[in-house]
Amino acid sequence: MLAAVGLASSRPDVVALGLPLALTAGWALLSRPRPGHARIALRVQAVSDGDRPEVRTTVDVLLTADAVQVAVDQDGRRTGLADVRPGAACVTARSALQHSGPSEPLGVTARGSDLDGAWVTGLLPRTAVVWNAPPRGVRISALPVAPRLTGLHGAHPGSRPGQGGDFRDIQPFVPGDELRRVDWRATARAARRPGDLLVRRDDALSDSSVVIAIDTAEDLGAVVAAWGSGDADRSGVTSLDHAREAALAIATAAVGVGDRVAYHALSPDGVSLPSGGGVRHLARLRRAIAATGLGADPSYRRSPVVPPGSIVFVLSTFVDGVAARLATSWRAAGHAVVAVDVLPVPEATRLTREQRIALRTLLAERADILTELDHAGIEVVPWSSGADAAMRLAARRLTRRGTGRR
Repeated sequence: MLAAVGLASSRPDVVALGLPLALTAGWALLSRPRPGHARIALRVQAVSDGDRPEVRTTVDVLLTADAVQVAVDQDGRRTGLADVRPGAACVTARSALQHSGPSEPLGVTARGSDLDGAWVTGLLPRTAVVWNAPPRGVRISALPVAPRLTGLHGAHPGSRPGQGGDFRDIQPFVPGDELRRVDWRATARAARRPGDLLVRRDDALSDSSVVIAIDTAEDLGAVVAAWGSGDADRSGVTSLDHAREAALAIATAAVGVGDRVAYHALSPDGVSLPSGGGVRHLARLRRAIAATGLGADPSYRRSPVVPPGSIVFVLSTFVDGVAARLATSWRAAGHAVVAVDVLPVPEATRLTREQRIALRTLLAERADILTELDHAGIEVVPWSSGADAAMRLAARRLTRRGTGRR
């Protein structure tokens, strides 16, 4: 424009001023970058464990451009903008994980620019990475066992004759008995005829069938004022944090003594793992538990198939009664059931008078549900404190009630 005005007005100084700008614009038009292939890759790895786990995420941007403008989101919130050169590891972010389970440590939106910003590409599709954080490890020394032990290998004294368990009885020798099982003292003392042999029989050691059912309909934090807000920073430890922690502790303790464990998330889109045992199955359970998050449909819980004679651990807050009805139905079917209360101790600070009344009403209704579970023969174990001692106490109570091993 300046060059045209200078030519029209016969002003060489104006032409000299506008000519470089005109040449630059023409060169930019002639050197317009061609659209090329764009790719964004995110790589995440854990860099610390313990009470404050952290992950490091690396962003690779492959784009035909001089520079890349990157918008960075952490935990779903915009935390920064960066101008970098495209290439491998052009952006590195470090995130502290406040909760276990699935989370989004990093999400990026990018666009390229060329010729010092003269040309800018359109926004590339948002790319995010999901990290399944394993829960904190808690040790449980003893668990209640299933009412009927049908396996031939395990660590629990069974009710069938076999090997490895406690003394059962003395019986006459029959074909198929091992000679090393002959009790010579009992034979010398109690044999009726010469040549009769008596063998010592023991109980077999069997495994227990364990089913872990986790209710993912709600995720309630310790801070009551943050309920329903979805704010992970203010919620404190949540019920799903406790549920994942309890599920991993129960699975580790059960697999450690040779029991078979099945895992079910009760939401319609929840993860299910069939019954199994061993180190590899425990690794699968750990991955499934870490991937368990809030269910998509809180109004419905599915009822998974439970093997006969199993012990079922129902992990829930028991605030709406649906999980309690499932636990009661499993108890009526003959299974031993343990209800694990995963609701954190509520912090009722910064609540209005109406909110305090609503909280007291909710907790009173929940207390009635837990009382009904106890009357139905279901042991209620609070996970917020003393989980190991509570589990051992539940095992003794189930044995006294007759719903433990027999």
